[in-house]
Amino acid sequence: MQTRCHLSVLVHEQARKYGNKRVFIYRDFGSRTWQSVSWNEFSSKVRCVSNALLNIGVRVQENIGVFSQNALPYFYTDFGAFGVRAVIVPFYATSSEQQIQFMINDAQIRVLFVGEQEQYDKAQRVFSYCNSLERIIVFDRSVKMNPTDANATYFDDFLQLGAGNPRQTEVEKLYQEANEDDLCNILYTSGTTGDSKGVMLTYGQYHAGLKANDEVVPISDKDRVMDFLPITHIFERAWMILCLTEGAEIVINTYPKEIQQSLRETNPTCMSSVPRFWEKVFIGVKDKIDRANPFQRRLFKAALAIGRRHNIEYLSRGKRPPLSLKLQYELVDRTLFKIVRKQLGFLQPNLFPTAGAAVSEEVQEFIRSIGLWMIVGYGLTESLATVSCNHKGKRFTVGSVGIPISSINIKFGENDEVLLKGPTVTKGYYKRDDLNREVFDEDGYFHTGDSGYIKNGELFLKDRIKDLFKTSNGKYIAPQMIESKLLVDKFVDQIAIIADERKFVSALIVPDYSLLEESARKSGIKYSSREELCAHPQIYAMMEERIETLQQQLASYEKIKRFTLLPKPFTMERGELTNTLKIRRKVLAKNYAAEIDLMYEETNISTRQ
Repeated sequence: MQTRCHLSVLVHEQARKYGNKRVFIYRDFGSRTWQSVSWNEFSSKVRCVSNALLNIGVRVQENIGVFSQNALPYFYTDFGAFGVRAVIVPFYATSSEQQIQFMINDAQIRVLFVGEQEQYDKAQRVFSYCNSLERIIVFDRSVKMNPTDANATYFDDFLQLGAGNPRQTEVEKLYQEANEDDLCNILYTSGTTGDSKGVMLTYGQYHAGLKANDEVVPISDKDRVMDFLPITHIFERAWMILCLTEGAEIVINTYPKEIQQSLRETNPTCMSSVPRFWEKVFIGVKDKIDRANPFQRRLFKAALAIGRRHNIEYLSRGKRPPLSLKLQYELVDRTLFKIVRKQLGFLQPNLFPTAGAAVSEEVQEFIRSIGLWMIVGYGLTESLATVSCNHKGKRFTVGSVGIPISSINIKFGENDEVLLKGPTVTKGYYKRDDLNREVFDEDGYFHTGDSGYIKNGELFLKDRIKDLFKTSNGKYIAPQMIESKLLVDKFVDQIAIIADERKFVSALIVPDYSLLEESARKSGIKYSSREELCAHPQIYAMMEERIETLQQQLASYEKIKRFTLLPKPFTMERGELTNTLKIRRKVLAKNYAAEIDLMYEETNISTRQ
């Protein structure tokens, strides 16, 4: 049962309820050994952080920065700051020096917590350019500090300032003064257009969002939840807090690249993720099926057909499966599907919220067919994540983003734009009154920039209005829809659709280099560099055939006519990706202007008619 109280005291209320029950499973920075923390220990450390913050002079509603990957001290810092009514401003661990400098100065941050060496080095380099910044506190004890840095200290030493809780009487007073109008977080958006905006989130928004999600998301204190996405992201941040209010156990995965190993070692029941995670699962399982012998392929395809009929054609439509189908499904679920789930690390799966981008219908049907409850949803930082989501065990339509939560009011504006109003919606952007006047209408509705519609109570999204491309022939193209169709191919790692003011659709494609190299070896293709490999006619022809298969259902004007295989991936360092790995189309158009122009030359012999 959910514990509903102000976030400033949540951890302490849960400690009274759960005592020595485990709340975190984690690994120290660089360690291979899993350790654990109880609710009582969590509560004790949070009190210590609150006291230490008062001892370094942190004031009510002062902005505190956290520049770190997911880690145990991050949770201590968050809730310790909530206890003294401070405002946490989280930065992505991959943020550039330019980005953190902007955010520190914009939010006038005086105290900055950092994770490992990379974050410390960046913070130290921008220190002199940030007039407000006075102190850096480092989570990882192995970080080598600059010998001349008198402004940095380790987190362990910072905790000593709160040892014995010398300011606890003041902390308790702040608990009593805490209110729902206080700012809880300022979350800077990833800025696909290049502009970063600080979204203000209050405790009242969290209160409303936690209550509304509790009504539809069946998490309990029996669940073990993988903390995979960056908790800087509102989706993961709100999800983690929801799980803590339910008393669930959290597995902290500090290094995203180790997620597959972490899943197999800890066997969580739940995990939130973006669609790309499930696309890679789909690609990996499909590849194993393709490499299996003919008997195994037929067996698994027959099992998938049973899973699809049972979970998609019947259960998703609110219909009871026939007994014969139910028995068939129980058999394949206990055998083949159980093996697949075990390899992924999901021994007792509950549910898997997924949002952040369009989910391919093919991927969604596959994940549901093998017995994993992917809960597709929609939300924004400005709406404290959830606007709508599927409900486990209830009717849903593949392709929808679920049923709106109870606290949200939705209406549709010009171009079917989704407009939002309700207690979970932000009051606005930090110090951006000009922008606030643009995104809120006179009735107080927030303009999302997404177009959609509601059918049978479910929300369906059509396009990102600002991302719509218009070809020179007057046809509108939705790039994200086309990209989601191609990302299910194992050879496609990244893709950016090009079409705006162009005669036809083209694409920049970053292939999976290891698979491309393997294909080249099998075909006897000789090459001396990635550039030569990506430009090879046989490789192009192979990719051309795969793309044509994937886009059969598209209208002719939506189909990719030309594409370029790139010898290097899109990166954050070149400004091509946001911290949440969304592509910045304007930057890509500039960085690859020559490659794009070449695809539209009349002499290009690779055009498909």
